[in-house]
Amino acid sequence: MTLSRRKTLALLGGGLVLAATASMGAIAARQPRTALLPWAAAGRPEEPRRRALSYALLAPNPHNRQPWLVDLPGDDEVILYADTARLLPHTDPFNRQITIGLGCFLELMRMAAAEDGYRVDLDVFPQGTAAGLDARPVARAVFVQDAGVRPDPLFALVTDRRSNKEPFDTARVLGTDMLTPMATVVQAGSTFGGSVTDTDVAAMRKLTRAALQIEIDTAHTYRESVDLFRIGRAEIDANPDGIDFGGPLFETLGAFGLFSREAALDRQSQTYRAGIGAVMANVDTAMGHVWLTTPGNTRADQLAVGADWLRVNLAATGLGLGFQPLSQGLQEYPEMAAMYAQLHAQLAPQGGTVQMLSRIGYGVTVSPSPRWPLESKILHA
Repeated sequence: MTLSRRKTLALLGGGLVLAATASMGAIAARQPRTALLPWAAAGRPEEPRRRALSYALLAPNPHNRQPWLVDLPGDDEVILYADTARLLPHTDPFNRQITIGLGCFLELMRMAAAEDGYRVDLDVFPQGTAAGLDARPVARAVFVQDAGVRPDPLFALVTDRRSNKEPFDTARVLGTDMLTPMATVVQAGSTFGGSVTDTDVAAMRKLTRAALQIEIDTAHTYRESVDLFRIGRAEIDANPDGIDFGGPLFETLGAFGLFSREAALDRQSQTYRAGIGAVMANVDTAMGHVWLTTPGNTRADQLAVGADWLRVNLAATGLGLGFQPLSQGLQEYPEMAAMYAQLHAQLAPQGGTVQMLSRIGYGVTVSPSPRWPLESKILHA
């Protein structure tokens, strides 16, 4: 959950903040120094596995937890593990969304390897699975030089991909033809769904708003998000993960004590009220929705969904669309059970598991999300 920058400015008192910005130019101008460097560093390593991994770590993932660790035995293997210190036990109690994020990582690694003429042979969960992710490997990947490998056209969009957490332009209506390029890139076994019709969009705005409200009203799930707030340059550079609030607005708000984790948790505070309004403004400006469904819900299914979800996200990027996951109603904790059932009845009436849901529309240009550097993700480096 992220606050709309423009909406929050208005709700917290634009005059005060702008005056503060004028008198505290040095603070307002602060930008993260290291947290965005991995985006520029992608593709620089010479060793093929590390070069592929330098792109893979840019993959979308829940709450930007970046839950991946890799080992590099021999000269052609990558062993992927889940970083169990980066799970989301309250909003993702069965680690389903984390596993999807790991699937995004693997697909982006595969795409990057193909650019260098390598095929990636995957063995997923080679030591089996349990109820939750644990210390066992998620996948064993072998890099094989293969003259038959062809680059993926979607790869050219990797460094442009964003999760857009700003309101979309409600004056720019989407045509049904926008859905086809996203549907056609799905190739790992998921079923693509989407709609841009007025009736469906209105219904989904209502459902996603209600789901988001449940997550906020449930103390332990809301607290999980707030605990991952990174406010201002220093916090973002120190922990380039979680939910980042950077740039002139939040540097100034933080300096004046107008925005903090404590204030966000205080349901009587102006910060809390502003945050709710800002988040709902994003949901309420959805101009279409897309989702992926699978017949089963095994760990292998979840990894495969991650591959397809990355591809759908990249296809949306190629269309110039803003893209933001709104999967709160797909989370499996008790307080969300009724909404979970309602969304499944709406989006998967024939059965199956709705794995991911996103709003789409035209939005402003946003910065990439912070990332940990590659070396911090390699075991025994």
